[in-house]
Amino acid sequence: MKIPHSHLKEVSMKILEAIGAAETEVDVVSRSLLMADMRGIHTHGINFLPKVVSRVENGVMQIPTELEIISDEGAATHIDGHNGFGQVAAEQGMRHAIEHGKKYGVGLSLIRNTNHIGLLAFYSLMAAEEGMIGLVMTNSAPCMAPWGGAEPFFGTNPFSVAAPSGEDYPIILDMSTSLVARGKIRRAVRLNKEIPEDWALDAEGKKTTDPVKALEGTLLPMGGPKGYGMAFFIDLISGLLSGSRFSRDILTFHKPLGPTGVGTMLMAIDIEHFMDMKTFTGLVKDHAGSIRSSKKAEGTDRIFLPGEIELEAERRSLRDGVEIDEPTVKELNTILEKYDIALRMDGADN
Repeated sequence: MKIPHSHLKEVSMKILEAIGAAETEVDVVSRSLLMADMRGIHTHGINFLPKVVSRVENGVMQIPTELEIISDEGAATHIDGHNGFGQVAAEQGMRHAIEHGKKYGVGLSLIRNTNHIGLLAFYSLMAAEEGMIGLVMTNSAPCMAPWGGAEPFFGTNPFSVAAPSGEDYPIILDMSTSLVARGKIRRAVRLNKEIPEDWALDAEGKKTTDPVKALEGTLLPMGGPKGYGMAFFIDLISGLLSGSRFSRDILTFHKPLGPTGVGTMLMAIDIEHFMDMKTFTGLVKDHAGSIRSSKKAEGTDRIFLPGEIELEAERRSLRDGVEIDEPTVKELNTILEKYDIALRMDGADN
């Protein structure tokens, strides 16, 4: 089903308001979820709302979010998310990083005791739009084995980098350190589809195309030992250094078992501390042009820059509506009815 982005945002905001979220966090969380769906990253989109509702109803998530600034000295900020919205904590963390970056050339925020922060590009883009390079990383619940292992130990531990391009939209990289995000396997379960056999191992450490068995087993790191090494250090910085949980101690957001204990790092690098912005964007444009015009492999018509495929998806969503799968539509309509909200995902008023 394709739904106008404005209606999708209204549904999200009404549900968040109904469960007690504050006005400011309703806006931040809704924009984050909507951006994910519009860019085709449905694993981090509005399908997360039923999980949020479940966590709040079961008393394992604290909203409104009450952030605590533990320290804010020099270029570094340390924040306790107190088990509130991860999006709210991360957005505030990046705002501090941007502010300090403009003053010192670089700003860095570490966040402890928060939850799933959603689409990481949402925050790296904040820095890029301020003429800076944004870097975001976060740990997550164990679902990926270390290289050579068969036991979930690390999360997908994603990271994102964004930079101004001199064009009308920044260049953005947003990726997990597992071969695929676990959300893609959950999505395959919802849609009753098989997965490629190189995505995951089952509980016995064997490759599987069954998404249910994959969820009972473990994901595989991208690039083998390289992805494992990246996941290790993202966990070390985001979790261990921030004073949050890490590796096997993080709880999943998808079941109301208790506070997840996610840790996050956000950084902003001020380009003009090192180079005039016009010079930088000119170099980036020339570099991008060289990449696009370089020799293409057989069967390839176009070489994309990081984030271009998602950007084009976002523009299509803005024009044609946002694609939402049927199970998510049904779940959200159930919540809308439960909280007596006079909206439905098909656009009709109740």
